[in-house]
Amino acid sequence: MQTNHPFTYQIPEKFQDFLRVGMRVVVEFGNGNRKIQGFVTGLTDEYSGEHQLKSVIDVLDLNPVLSDEAMAMADWLTQRTFAFKIRCLQVMLPNAMRASYRKTLKLTGKIKDPALAALFNEQSEIEFNPQKLASTQLNQIEKLRKANQVEIVYHVDDRAKSKFVWAFKAQMSVKELQTVKKTLRKNAVKQKRLLDFLITNHEQEFVQSDVTRENNFTANDLKTAAEKGWITRYQIEKYRNPYQVDQVQPSTSKKLTAEQAHATDAVDQAINEAQAATFLLEGVTGSGKTEVYLQIIQHALAQGKSALMLVPEISLTPQIVRQFKARFGDQVALLHSALSDGERYDEWRRIENGDAQVVVGARSAIFAPIKNLGVIIMDEEHETSYKQEDMPRYHARDVAQWRGKYHHCPVVLGSATPSLESRARAQKGVYQWLRLTKRINGKALPQVQLVDMRQAGRYAPTTDISQELATEIQKKLALNEQVVLMLNRRGYSSFLMCRECGEVIKCPNCDISLTYHKDTNSLKCHYCGHEEPVPQVCPNCHSKAVRYFGTGTQRVEKELTELFPNVRILRMDVDTTRRKGAHERILDEFGKHHADILLGTQMIAKGLDFPNVTLVGVLNADTSLGLPDFRASERTFQLLTQVSGRAGRAEKEGNVLIQTYNPDHYAIQYARRQDYEHFFAKEMHVRHQGGYPPYYYTVQITASARKETDAAQKMFQIRGEIVNYLSQNAVILGPTPQSIMRINNRYYYQLVIKYKNEPQLENYLQNLLLTSQKEERNGLQIVIDRDPMNFI
Repeated sequence: MQTNHPFTYQIPEKFQDFLRVGMRVVVEFGNGNRKIQGFVTGLTDEYSGEHQLKSVIDVLDLNPVLSDEAMAMADWLTQRTFAFKIRCLQVMLPNAMRASYRKTLKLTGKIKDPALAALFNEQSEIEFNPQKLASTQLNQIEKLRKANQVEIVYHVDDRAKSKFVWAFKAQMSVKELQTVKKTLRKNAVKQKRLLDFLITNHEQEFVQSDVTRENNFTANDLKTAAEKGWITRYQIEKYRNPYQVDQVQPSTSKKLTAEQAHATDAVDQAINEAQAATFLLEGVTGSGKTEVYLQIIQHALAQGKSALMLVPEISLTPQIVRQFKARFGDQVALLHSALSDGERYDEWRRIENGDAQVVVGARSAIFAPIKNLGVIIMDEEHETSYKQEDMPRYHARDVAQWRGKYHHCPVVLGSATPSLESRARAQKGVYQWLRLTKRINGKALPQVQLVDMRQAGRYAPTTDISQELATEIQKKLALNEQVVLMLNRRGYSSFLMCRECGEVIKCPNCDISLTYHKDTNSLKCHYCGHEEPVPQVCPNCHSKAVRYFGTGTQRVEKELTELFPNVRILRMDVDTTRRKGAHERILDEFGKHHADILLGTQMIAKGLDFPNVTLVGVLNADTSLGLPDFRASERTFQLLTQVSGRAGRAEKEGNVLIQTYNPDHYAIQYARRQDYEHFFAKEMHVRHQGGYPPYYYTVQITASARKETDAAQKMFQIRGEIVNYLSQNAVILGPTPQSIMRINNRYYYQLVIKYKNEPQLENYLQNLLLTSQKEERNGLQIVIDRDPMNFI
């Protein structure tokens, strides 16, 4: 069981001058005295003595791994997200620092004191186990730490060891090397060339792999040279580089339009005046928001400050990072979930050590240990991926604003289609509203045409591609231009159904149909991961009339190759981007025109910038409209507007075709016209009538259990309790089963509270978090989610 209550431990004498707030320690916990990792949250000399205290067993760090800011942020996050404080502290560290590992102490400078030098016994790195060291030795290490002469290195399982590579330097003097060269036989060309290299670069240290690659030497050549005493070979630690692009051409600031300059000046002024203001940068697709971000960050760096840039998807990271690396070089660090534990650990250390002043990353990068923040930028701020679905259930925008206040720096929220909440706050003056209304190339937004599939579907050449879209694709291919096609679903088809009895093949663990995947010829559940072979006969009536229904990216790819036999297609969905670096490889290939069509799911809708793309096709605009979700219209409008913005971003004009069965729906009509303002007015009216955000705050409480009755009973019990803490103005929806009631053999029931001001609700929910743990032992789980992104 977790708790938000801190526990008091005695500090052994040898750790007393060493231990500080923010360090991790090993302690014994509970009646069984199991050893666990804890965080030091406070130190005191006073204790009442009412309990016999246990002692700290071991110290895991040389310096605090969590700053004063991180400790304060954890306290706020605990209250804000109804989470346990230990989870809030852990979320701020890379995975590598939560695993088991061994520690070494590494020298970073020369030690003059003989007593201190004796501790290392002429080694540059020694095992570090504070538990086994005497107080005098710990005091010596503390002196070295204060003088910046040692650092701690974590060797984490196999998952995240510090990376070591072979290095070498000349062992002999220049004169000795020249003498050796004279003794070599005439045909020892390679050895002479190696000696020349060592003579020319006598004082330098080299990484072996760099030299072998660039100078045509082998590892054996260098081993032989070491055996002959020409060089000394040894291992050094090397930071992993998660950004594997060979050469990035440096870029300089571009001339800004009047609108861009106005936006940049406003944020720069807030940086200069150390104002914790929030700006909403609303700019149409192609209006140059990225250049505004770059110049704002450049200004922050010029003031001696650092910057944090958030993007919503890993798929956006390669293009954004390329632009940032081109502008800021090695000052940029990268943090996102596609990095290995080791890469993330190394990048975290670069940031923590102050070696990187610009951090670019997805949601969790908001916790980067960056100091002296000058600006925080959140691109595509409307994206739902900024909300964390597991404890702590934070929204990156809330954390950004908290950090903005802590550092007295501005927060910039950028989007072509801002969330209704942000746009409403800008209109009320809570946020400062900056607008970019024109594309930077002066071109008009692309022409958008709706294809009514109720009619067009009857004479379409394939199930998923209308004649109108096929004709447009053919025209663009003939002009050697590129096409982006978006489908809101992965896999080959949505489900398998028996045409005799209507049976749909479902997941045995979840209330959801299985999805057919052609590449593995199997059925997969996208919720619990269950996989099974495709049945030859219906499991219900044993008929052989089992057929595929619905549409998936794999099936559309097959249809495209049948329509356009010589077309080169790149598919980008969850299945093709599982492997590390896949996002970058696919986008790089498309950017180099190694493919004519990029076919993908939502991940291709945002942020991508390819000058040769002149046609964007949306195959099924209605997918998200049919969801029982109050944000369904907003998400549909945002997605269609964003993907339309991928067309005509350079000199060539762009066209967009949207296939839909609901051409008259206001979300689709306003997206066709790229008319955010009228959509905002209409959608706010709909939300006001229904009593939904941003007019109300919401909290969702979910109970799940192996038995449906247990989950339902608990939710009804909570409803009976919660009414005593709410005023007449609050609205309770439910309890009801969730739209997919069973996932991985657990049943889910929920309750939603809509409210404007309920002072007693907060205390009840904090108490529910703690008391519900007793039932968790019996398999009943309670989740409290503030401002959920959906209720389904």
